[in-house]
Amino acid sequence: MASGLGVALFSCAVFGLSGSFAKSLLETGWTPGAAVALRLSVAALILAIPAVLVLRGRWHQLKDNWLTITLFGVIGVAGCQLFYFNAVSRLSVGVALLLEYLAPVMIVLWLWLASRRRPRALTAAGALLSLGGLVLVLDLTGAVKVDFVGVLWGMAAAVCLVIYFFITAKENDTLPPLVMAAGGLLVGAVVIWVAGLTGLLPMTFNTADTSLGPWTTPWWLSLAGLVVPSTVLAYVTGIMAARSLGSKVASFVSLTEVLFAVVWAWLLLGELPGPIQLMGGGLIVAGVILVRIDELRGARRNESEPGAVAVAAALDHANDVEPLPRVPAAD
Repeated sequence: MASGLGVALFSCAVFGLSGSFAKSLLETGWTPGAAVALRLSVAALILAIPAVLVLRGRWHQLKDNWLTITLFGVIGVAGCQLFYFNAVSRLSVGVALLLEYLAPVMIVLWLWLASRRRPRALTAAGALLSLGGLVLVLDLTGAVKVDFVGVLWGMAAAVCLVIYFFITAKENDTLPPLVMAAGGLLVGAVVIWVAGLTGLLPMTFNTADTSLGPWTTPWWLSLAGLVVPSTVLAYVTGIMAARSLGSKVASFVSLTEVLFAVVWAWLLLGELPGPIQLMGGGLIVAGVILVRIDELRGARRNESEPGAVAVAAALDHANDVEPLPRVPAAD
């Protein structure tokens, strides 16, 4: 358990780096589309070899699961990352990530409207707490001015997560998680490149030096940081952690990604949300925890509700522009 917890925390820490590395590129003139395209392409190439080894000639698994891989790549990878990076280009990394963390609350509200069944008290309290946190994060009357176009991008990333988790909430034991990750990254890269080549998505690259903390670094170093630790290592260690701890414990640990993202943005970019925004972020995370606790209680009581699996999936890794595929619980 202790080693699994360490791996999980490492995964959250490197996932949290993505916003800072991406923003260092965006500030030199890169467009979000360009950053996402290279990130997905290089990461897919790195994971291709271990994915082929995992398949071991069982290529029919790709044919049987092509729809799941496609949806994961288009919605869970390309859509989430593009929208998140657009949000990061206009907002602080911490605020952008907190907005995406509203995905589980959006699922609760949607299920309430669709089924006309009032959520349990703890779930409702968690949703209200997170919505109150959102108001504080936006800091409408404070000195910190929030770009509302950036807010819309952040909310779009959260909606992308909601759609993805509703579509792929059912666990799939026939497709190895590493293959799912590699396939999704490849599909996402193809989608972004096609959009860029057809002129639908601006693709501007830059070889100017980037700034990370007190250091001036070459552009390729920021790109390498975006690809290797915060994509490849993050996915692999995330899968290892989920298998070691089980999805329940791993989902709670994944909440630390917000903390890591804020700390990295402070150290590498000099960004730190204001006190009111930090308080709002705390409320959002607290609300997500309440929803998760209520979902676990409901599972233990065998209270089956429409979409409950989707809520659990969203909370397993609502944390990022690149949610991990679910894996069988180890506990």
